[in-house]
Amino acid sequence: MTRSRVLALWCMDWPAVAASAAAGLPSTSPIAVTLANRVIACSAAARAVGVRRGLRRRESQARCPELHVVTADPARDARHFEHVTAAVDDLVPRAEVLRPGLLVLSVRGASRYFGSEQAAAERLVDAVAAAGAECQVGIADQLPTAVLAARVGRIIDPGEDALFLSEMSIRVLATEPSLAPANRADLTDLLWRLGVRRIGQFAALPRSDVASRFGADAIAAHRLARGEPTRPPSGREPERELDAVMNCDPPIDRVDAAAFAGRSLASALHRSLEAAGVGCTRLAIHAVTANGQELERVWRCAEPLTEDATADRVRWQLDGWLNRRTEAQWGGAKRPGEEDGRSGAPVTVLRLRPVEVVSAEALQLPLWGGVGEEDRLRARRALVRVQGLLGPDAVKVAVLSGGRGPAERITLASLGDELVPQANPDQPWPGQLPEPSPAVLLDDPVELFDAKGNPVRVTARGLFSADPFRLDAPGRTGRLSWWAGPWSVDERWWEDARSGRTARAQILLGSGQPRDPVQALLLCYRQRRWYLEGVYD
Repeated sequence: MTRSRVLALWCMDWPAVAASAAAGLPSTSPIAVTLANRVIACSAAARAVGVRRGLRRRESQARCPELHVVTADPARDARHFEHVTAAVDDLVPRAEVLRPGLLVLSVRGASRYFGSEQAAAERLVDAVAAAGAECQVGIADQLPTAVLAARVGRIIDPGEDALFLSEMSIRVLATEPSLAPANRADLTDLLWRLGVRRIGQFAALPRSDVASRFGADAIAAHRLARGEPTRPPSGREPERELDAVMNCDPPIDRVDAAAFAGRSLASALHRSLEAAGVGCTRLAIHAVTANGQELERVWRCAEPLTEDATADRVRWQLDGWLNRRTEAQWGGAKRPGEEDGRSGAPVTVLRLRPVEVVSAEALQLPLWGGVGEEDRLRARRALVRVQGLLGPDAVKVAVLSGGRGPAERITLASLGDELVPQANPDQPWPGQLPEPSPAVLLDDPVELFDAKGNPVRVTARGLFSADPFRLDAPGRTGRLSWWAGPWSVDERWWEDARSGRTARAQILLGSGQPRDPVQALLLCYRQRRWYLEGVYD
């Protein structure tokens, strides 16, 4: 039997391309897309002047003053990517969208029709270029390998997936979000620290050792590294009764109505999936328009879809169909059925069909119960309600900041505001408290004495005036069993020399006996006296 081959089509910097199209800017304009005040995508023109992913917004604008900065918008990305998927469908039908900017399809039929895989790839690149976008194509035996090959524009010979992957950095396994969960980077960082620097080294590890030491996601990554099929045996074609169908009366012709329909239909679909004990990993969105036109798009996901994720994809897809612009916007002619910048007619019937599902046994839940994303969203909704009752400043979110003390390294921002630290945590901070950080922060005055009962101070040389022996504090009085420090904090010495020096020390209080348990404390010396600044677990 002929081996099935997969083609991946990757549009570089798609969030920046979609943002540029939405703003009506030329493709040569420098543009950056930000999320949480950091650049997540930028155009080639922006990279040419030093803008990179991960830069803070202010730094990127400093490097390129004429930079056009926009906020990330997945709906915008999906809406404009519909032009690319439509152009691909004209040549090869039934492409699957992994995410806006990346799609995959079976290349076996296309290679037979166009003569070869290379010819099929060239025709697809030309079709996408005619739609106003640039792309790279990768072909391999397995879907993940094809996606990674598309990033370098390679066609991998049959049976050589593992060989192609073997020399890549282990961190590549976490670069594509559609192929891996969000915590895949933790796995690759751990493997890197353990000395596993190449994918080939990881692939050479015994499967049993990987499963016993690194968990479920490591097994999927290990299969990818070996070039093995990544879909589990539990994947199967579901029964038709799992479909969720909505007869739209009145027909859907606006994005707000599409969002409402997507939410309702996603809820109905997931009730059916829960009753059947399965999760959906590949979802087909099917629509029938008022003029009889049938539209369908398949979305493939790395993990089973949640109800909110399903609703988002339905909304994005309907937004793309309803707001599909004419090819004049993209440098070409109108498509058949497109008039006045629309896809042709309102949607009268909407169907969600799970193309591929996995059994409930294949869904590994978090240790503390529930699906993690659902728990997070439920908690956020509760916090938003509290915020609505008590005011915008009633709910704060902690942001890691720069500083020397534990309290200084926390910036509190109101829920919903931009999470911006007061100081850059990546900068060097001489005198910074060494790890670990205390679990509880306090600011209580205490007294520290030596063996003779004299107060212990910090000298001008940054040393204890005498070895500390006893701590006198409410509820924590006793002898020290260990101490470390002091660590001087030399900052803003030019402002007020009378305020004295600042230093920190770590101590252990207690003997460890049942009646005298050990307590790990953090002390801070400032303004010529000691304060209990934190308590360690």
